[in-house]
Amino acid sequence: MEESGSITEKVFSNGDAYMGGFQGMLPHGKGKYTWSDGSVYDGCWELGKMTGEGRLVWPSGASYEGDFSGGYLHGFGVFSGSDGSIYRGVWRMNTQHGIGRKQYQNSDIYDGCWKEGVREGSGRYAWSNGNMYIGNWKDGKMCGRGVMKWFDGDLFDGYWLNGLRHGSGCYRFADGSYYFGVWTKGLKDGHGMFYPAGSKHRFLRKCSDRYDEKRKRRLSHISSSNSESVKPKVKRSFSERISYSLLKGSGSISQRTTSQREDIALDDSSRDVMACDSSSVLSQSSLDDKTEFLETGSVAYEREYTQGVLIKERIINISKLSRKSKQRRKFHAKEVKRKSCVDFLEGRKSYYLMLNLQLGIRYSVGKITPVPIREVRQSDFGDQARIKMYFPRKGSQFTPSHHSVDFYWKDYCPMVFRYLRELFKLDAADYMMSICGDDGLRELSSPGKSGSLFYLSRDDRFVIKTLKKSELKALLKMLPDYYKHVKEHENTLITKVFGVHRISLKRGKKVRFVVMGNMFCTELRIHRRYDLKGSSHGRFTNKDRVDETTTLKDLDLTYEFHMDKLLREALFKQLSLDCRFLESQNIIDYSLLLGLHFRAPENLLSLLEPPDSLHKVETNPDHVEGGISQGELSIPPRGLILVTHEPGSVSVTPGPHIRGSTLRAMSVGDQEVDLLLPGTGRLRVQLGVNMPAQANQKVMQDESASVEVELFEVYDVVLYLGIIDILQEYNMKKKLEHTYKSLQFDPMSISAIEPKTYSKRFLNFLEKVFPVEP
Repeated sequence: MEESGSITEKVFSNGDAYMGGFQGMLPHGKGKYTWSDGSVYDGCWELGKMTGEGRLVWPSGASYEGDFSGGYLHGFGVFSGSDGSIYRGVWRMNTQHGIGRKQYQNSDIYDGCWKEGVREGSGRYAWSNGNMYIGNWKDGKMCGRGVMKWFDGDLFDGYWLNGLRHGSGCYRFADGSYYFGVWTKGLKDGHGMFYPAGSKHRFLRKCSDRYDEKRKRRLSHISSSNSESVKPKVKRSFSERISYSLLKGSGSISQRTTSQREDIALDDSSRDVMACDSSSVLSQSSLDDKTEFLETGSVAYEREYTQGVLIKERIINISKLSRKSKQRRKFHAKEVKRKSCVDFLEGRKSYYLMLNLQLGIRYSVGKITPVPIREVRQSDFGDQARIKMYFPRKGSQFTPSHHSVDFYWKDYCPMVFRYLRELFKLDAADYMMSICGDDGLRELSSPGKSGSLFYLSRDDRFVIKTLKKSELKALLKMLPDYYKHVKEHENTLITKVFGVHRISLKRGKKVRFVVMGNMFCTELRIHRRYDLKGSSHGRFTNKDRVDETTTLKDLDLTYEFHMDKLLREALFKQLSLDCRFLESQNIIDYSLLLGLHFRAPENLLSLLEPPDSLHKVETNPDHVEGGISQGELSIPPRGLILVTHEPGSVSVTPGPHIRGSTLRAMSVGDQEVDLLLPGTGRLRVQLGVNMPAQANQKVMQDESASVEVELFEVYDVVLYLGIIDILQEYNMKKKLEHTYKSLQFDPMSISAIEPKTYSKRFLNFLEKVFPVEP
């Protein structure tokens, strides 16, 4: 046995060799280890593992010089790849993780955050051709808020998803013109405003300058920082093979064990490094506000796109629009204040409510998930089926400390809702992360007249709604039958409920709320939304206040939807079953929530564009602002195709839509089908989700026409639908009857309050909306 700290040379039976210090039988101190495959490490050791500073060289020519820990590349170091790429930054267990700079073989350069070897967080990517992106990344792709500047002078400031423009943003053209609007998967989609060259946006220019200045300053800090406090990650086998080589005389280190994923990504912990000043963030609300930033130019263009195709355009006077937008904002502010039913939730208290909600759900789901699986019992629905807990700010034996106010938490029927979540194929961890993650919840304005508060999870999977006491009682009363109905009918269209809770604050203030699935959580853009009851009184929307997010009503619906015969049969069979269930619960006044995605196939461009502009649209769709023909739309070609179901190639939309069987269609021979969308891929067709149809809209004719012929515009659409507002009990009949009489309704309208009559009227109306194919 060699003495501690002695310098000696040892050759192992497998051909590896080591020269340096030992402690007992283990390399310790400084030393040089040469593997039989040609890999060489020269640096510090600690009890047989590379720890401290050192240099590792692989036979391929790749090398690493920097910090090691426990046999891993861990700390700050420089990796030179065999392909000529160089990474200088932070590592964690053999993986780039933290802040670093990488120069690629093709001379592209990335400065910013990494996570598990890929770009994720905030960073700057400069292409060798002169393009540059500064903003957020996820899984190695541009995702979140960011600015992209092209070498030709164009610039986009807005939101991204999977490397494509997605969400609200501003596109500035090299000639000085601007487009404020919304994008979906890289294509303009929805309403927007185009300002010709010569219009000056003082606010936007100031924000862009401040945005660039902040990033230059912070990226300079990133480049110079050694960031030793940020630590990274790699494969366990790496250290195991090293230890095995040293102690057992076999195994080796090779470049293969530390191969880096070249589709690299970034770090959540560093998201603040390059956060944009809040004043430069684009609002996702009304685009009318942008008109206030104009100094010169009195003409702008309001445009509407469907998947990159310009379908409407009108010239507007900016000064009039600006005055109108101010009045509209003032009106909305008054409406919100008047309609809020939870008066004490103002300012920071609304934030406290959201934080309390997250704390409570995390506690409840974490407590019930480990309970062994068993059948749901009758006692799981009773008054004793409650979890109660006190959450003091300082924390307790059972609850963590937090930054909200003290509150009491009550979770209703936790075992029942646990099984409901399992029936809906929701993983407990995903459920908690979606609602209780660091990104928090978004508060929405109420789309109805109830005054309820609505919250939306950041990934759009769940809607949280505050309940009145009567609504809570109605839900708990129907819960046993609801559970049975959901268990027996996997394709039910009734609102999916995942939890019911209550928060109690000081002075007896109580807030009850329900967590539901968001039926509009889909990768396709919802262009129109309708709330359909089969009624006519008051069922219309003021056209001056309509935008893409407005929920329209019965009298606003101008379409008939024609579907495949088997799809329609499945739809109405389930609608009848669901209405029968609601009848049994004496529930009235429910609605069918309908979402439409209008499909504009790429070959529709040929109907809208002059022949010489088609190529320009395909190569750079953002440069055709002035080149789109304003001719009338013809009936578009088919943009939706049903194909035989292939489970392995289907894209399943995230969210609570994955439960239920795949539907069959007559058009493909009574087989299960997928929806094929050019440019999107396959989507699974389920009841209420990804359902293809043709929307027929009757065209108004000129009164001077001598021959009366029915003309229709036909659009391919994808439908999303479900039954909502299921908490209106029959005991409200007297109240509704009084209201109906005060409005001088006829006796037939009053009789519609009966549950059976209501459901019959509801289904008869839907029969007209979804007529049988002739």
